[in-house]
Amino acid sequence: MIVELVGGDSLIHRLDPRVKIVVAFLFSVVVAVSNRFLVLLLALGLGLCIALLVRLPVKQFFLRLAPVNLFIIFLWFFLPFTFEGKPLFSVGPLVGTHEGVLYAARISIKSNTIMAVLIALVASTSLLTLGHAMHHLKIPKKLVHLFFFTYRYIDVINKEYLRLINAMKVRGFRPGTNMHTYRTFAYLVGMLLVRSSDRADRVHSAMRCRGFRGNLYSLSAFSLETRDVISLILMLALILVLGVLEWTIMV
Repeated sequence: MIVELVGGDSLIHRLDPRVKIVVAFLFSVVVAVSNRFLVLLLALGLGLCIALLVRLPVKQFFLRLAPVNLFIIFLWFFLPFTFEGKPLFSVGPLVGTHEGVLYAARISIKSNTIMAVLIALVASTSLLTLGHAMHHLKIPKKLVHLFFFTYRYIDVINKEYLRLINAMKVRGFRPGTNMHTYRTFAYLVGMLLVRSSDRADRVHSAMRCRGFRGNLYSLSAFSLETRDVISLILMLALILVLGVLEWTIMV
């Protein structure tokens, strides 16, 4: 989960959130479909430059990249040995291929590049403001509502989970590798789903009682300023350059 970095006062923080969403979306799409290492490395450099503008301490930046890279390290243990191609190295009976290594490298660069941009552009805006910006961009209301409710209640569900875990510990439960443990955790998941469903019904009833009809209202108005327009044009131009390098120029 991306932690908000709303306390700063950099240029990225002051940009219109709608501009951030559009740029992050288009940039992520171009990077995700790109395959040439020249384009990917240029995109990675651009992503790091954008992240530097947020003035996030280096340690915190890499801590936010750590969960993604843990998954990527897991991929490096399998992709080189399961991807067909020219043999490159061997580890015992396993043979790593040249194509498998390149494929894993592409995934690594793409993931870190996209996450760096998301950290800089999306996490530098409060989630509530981000939700209203999505609404102003005409994103379907159901998706915006889902975004708001996920943000609001994921912590509530986590607290309910911790409460159930503590109740199990008080009753002397000690997990192990046996049917009693598996059955207990199955009951835990089931109880968590039941209580989440009950809470959802109560919240829905409370919203209907307060006259909610699916409309979203914000006390802050969004307006594009000169810096927003310039930043948007500049980023769109850079994204276009990446697309041209990927699909037209032979490297």
